[in-house]
Order: sequence, then structure tokens, then C-alpha cells
Amino acid sequence: MNGKTLRAALLVASASVFGVLITAPAALADTTLTVGKASANADPIIPVNIGYQVGIFQKHGLDLKIVDFTGGAKMVQALTAGAIDIGDGAGTEMAQVAKGAPMIAICETASTFPFLGVGVPENSPAKSLADLKGKAIGVSTAGSLTDWLAKRLAIHQGWDAATLKTVAIGNASAGIIAAFRTGQVDADMGESALFFSMAENKAGRLLAPVTDFQGSAVSGALFASTKLVESNPGAIRALLAGYVETLDWIRGHKAETVKIKSELRHYSEAVEAKDYDLTLGMYTKTCRFDAEGIATLKQSFADLKLTDGTPDMSKLYTEAYVPKR
Repeated sequence: MNGKTLRAALLVASASVFGVLITAPAALADTTLTVGKASANADPIIPVNIGYQVGIFQKHGLDLKIVDFTGGAKMVQALTAGAIDIGDGAGTEMAQVAKGAPMIAICETASTFPFLGVGVPENSPAKSLADLKGKAIGVSTAGSLTDWLAKRLAIHQGWDAATLKTVAIGNASAGIIAAFRTGQVDADMGESALFFSMAENKAGRLLAPVTDFQGSAVSGALFASTKLVESNPGAIRALLAGYVETLDWIRGHKAETVKIKSELRHYSEAVEAKDYDLTLGMYTKTCRFDAEGIATLKQSFADLKLTDGTPDMSKLYTEAYVPKR
């Protein structure tokens, strides 16, 4: 190799190395996002844990710090305070956007409520929802989502509102079991997986999932802080790409998903297998918001008095960051 050829080769090699040096940081450096979950174990919310555990979000250049809250209100408070970048909760938290919370809904993660259901004691004579007319139905708190769903049940069944009896008993499994045993309530509006678990111990059973009487309603949603929207929209796009990929992975990996959820939620794998079959269809394939679900959500705002007046729902969410499929 003569001197001219050698110099040319060195220039090419140097250019190649320089190219790696200037492009590698963008490809290798992770963006850290703090994700706050409104609930530790709710079905529409837990996929973020699964995606992170199997490495999907990391493939999209994201390092997630996942924080659990005990309710949507605390999640919204954290978003408002700048303590988290992304909120993972229920569609009803969109009411807080209408009230001025510095966030916006960016993905409909789940569209229906099969993960919630009507449970009854194991020895209950009730065979169908119709058998609950005039009976006492447990809800978490007055004015809560479960309270609203009990009212929707009454409307669906054609019951007079005056005949609907709801009792606030919280959502802790021990409290619900105690209310069943003492006859404080005849049924409860709660987590379907909990009723599957109760059946293992002969304490209760699932009478019907909420999807038997309530259709689309934006049951789950992701929210981005206004600060993140303004500072790093690319991170939001990466998050949603990872989220949609995670849901695709869940659909194709039942056994693995059941095992991960069992470890996270402490239900048996048999319970999680039933829950998987019941809830799989609720998950989004695109992150886009369903028009029927938005309309139902709007009605819930009015029924639960979550907003003053009727908000323009189109201003509460955006599809600007959803992945193209």
C-alpha cells in the first residue's frame, strides 16, 4: 500500500469512527421517565410493569422509574407537582385535565371494564344480575367509579333508582369478605380477579363482569405532563411505541404474562389465567381514543359531578404521539 492509499484508508477509517462517536450517544443513551400508577395492581395499569420487566421499553431507549400511588387523585397531584412525567390511570382522570391539571391524555390503554365485576358470596342464591334487584351492593366509596357502575347496572336492568342500595365498604379484600360473611351487603362491585380468588377459598364468586351491562368507556389511559409535552415529545412517542408493543407481547405470551402478573399481584396463576382470558380484549391496539368511550366518559363526568358544566372532550386528549401502524 503506497502513502497516498494509506492516507485515504486512514481518512475513511477516521470518518467511520467519528460517525460512530457522534451517532452512538443518541442510540445508546436512555431517556429516564418517571411513571406514576394510580393503582399498583389494576389490570389496565399493570402492562407498564410487564413491558419494563421483559425489556420492551428499554428497546425504545427508555429507562422507566415506576411509582405506585393509592388512587388517581394522588397520581394527578404528583403530575401537578412535577414529581412524575407520565400518569397511568383511569379515563376518569381526564376530568382533572378539564379542571386545569397540567397534563393531557395521550393513549387509551383499555376500552372496557371486564377487570371489574359484580361478586357475590359463595352461597348466594343469585344466579344472574336480575336477582340483585333491591339488594345491597357494596362499592368502594360514594361517588366513586364503582358507585357509578352500580348506578349504570340499575339503569341497564331498568330498576327504579330508589330501589338501588349501595353501601360504601372500601375495596380491600378483607373488608369485602367480612361484608359478605356478615350480610352487610348481598353483592359487591369490585375487581374480577379478587372474586376469582375468593372462589378458590369458597368465600365468593364472580356473578358477572361489568362488560355484561356497560360498553366502551375509556377504562384506562396514559397521561403526559405538560412539561414533558413541551420538552421531549420524542420520549412520549417512544413510550407509546413501547406500550403498544407490550400489549402485542401480552396477547402472544399468555403463560409468561400469567406468571409475571401472579408474582406482581400475588394471585395464583390459576386466577391470573382466568383473568387473562376475561380481560385480554379490553386492551388497545393503537392507543387511539374510541368515540363511544369518550361519549360514555363525558356522561360519567356529569353523573359523578367531576366537572363544572360540560367540557369539550377533544381538548382533554391528543393522538399526536400514537405510533403509526
